[in-house]
Amino acid sequence: MWENFPSEIIVIPILFIALPWIILHYMTKWKTAATLTNDDEALLDELYQLARRLEDRVETVERLVAADNPEFRASKVLPAPDQDLAAEIEQLKTKARR
Repeated sequence: MWENFPSEIIVIPILFIALPWIILHYMTKWKTAATLTNDDEALLDELYQLARRLEDRVETVERLVAADNPEFRASKVLPAPDQDLAAEIEQLKTKARR
């Protein structure tokens, strides 16, 4: 039965319809998934400002505790300058826009 069936009936639609559709579908998905919207950027900026304020508060509390208790040792996780962190955020933003 299948020996007389022309294979072109299956191969041609696969090559000219199915394959391009699959490629274009996943290219579209890939492009939309990697974007960073203006709302996302605003949220990142807001979270950064909140983190800076919280870090300042923790440093203030540690100074107060250290003043009351000379044996207290403040714990620093990663002392990073503001400029390095801001540059890293900008780098992540530009990478997400691509």
